[in-house]
Amino acid sequence: MSVADVKTLADRVRAEVGKAIIGQRETIDLLLTALFARGHVLIEGPPGTAKTFLAQCFARTLELQFGRIQFTPDLMPADIIGANVFNFQTSAFALTRGPVFCELLLADEINRTPPKTQAALLEAMQERQVTLDGRPHALSPRFMVVATQNPLEQQGTYPLPEAQLDRFLFKQVLAYPSREEERTIVATYGMQAGAADPQALGVAPVADAAAIAAANEAVAGVRLTDEIVGYVLDLVRSTRETPDLQSGASPRAASQLALAARARAALDGRDYALPDDVKALALPLLRHRVILSPTAEIDGRRADAIIAALIERAAAPR
Repeated sequence: MSVADVKTLADRVRAEVGKAIIGQRETIDLLLTALFARGHVLIEGPPGTAKTFLAQCFARTLELQFGRIQFTPDLMPADIIGANVFNFQTSAFALTRGPVFCELLLADEINRTPPKTQAALLEAMQERQVTLDGRPHALSPRFMVVATQNPLEQQGTYPLPEAQLDRFLFKQVLAYPSREEERTIVATYGMQAGAADPQALGVAPVADAAAIAAANEAVAGVRLTDEIVGYVLDLVRSTRETPDLQSGASPRAASQLALAARARAALDGRDYALPDDVKALALPLLRHRVILSPTAEIDGRRADAIIAALIERAAAPR
């Protein structure tokens, strides 16, 4: 598959998801970028902004086996990854697989469960495997987590640990739709009873496992010049040098930003990355990997504003 084919595939996915999802073009593009960069996405937004429905539509267009976990305060790690259960008929232990054994896992309201349960996803997200009783079990090479969370100001939420946040390629913050978009949503879904079904709305598969693997190979062939690498490093290292941030982004963030820039270039049909690719992805890739300094918190500053200022100050290569 060439990068032109990747662009064609991305356009088809956007068109199919657009049959059911009104707006949210940026979020769909981030999901596509994460898919081709083999990353995971954290989506934060108020209830009722179609976070769950978007993940369902995205999985259907790509023929990804869909799994869902509703995170609650009483959820246990075994409820996610499964357990070895003794079978009295065979007098042996048998693996009962948890919902993590899928291709696209929707971790719904992930910050409503304690950190101990959240940590059950760490190995799955990083290594695409889980370990039960000392034995590793491989997940699908297409395994992807799309997690949703409610704003931390809401009641009953547990902040995700830094190690967990660093496993997500992007954090997308959703706002309420515009008036015109909301008018279309109400006109489309206001007469329907029950939950919306992607298949009933005409959302059809446009790619399979072979197409996704071919797209991943095409992304691996996108060129990244020394100047772009230097630009990525300048951006990431600036988060560690500013006094406004107590903790900056890790080297993993720099590597993932470079990979994500290559994936975005392929979505545009290019076999080379541009500074604009890096600039467009820097905020959603960095916003969840930094910690505000006490002074910045007292001043009421936000991480997004600080990162946006760092992006503006960084000299992009010509």
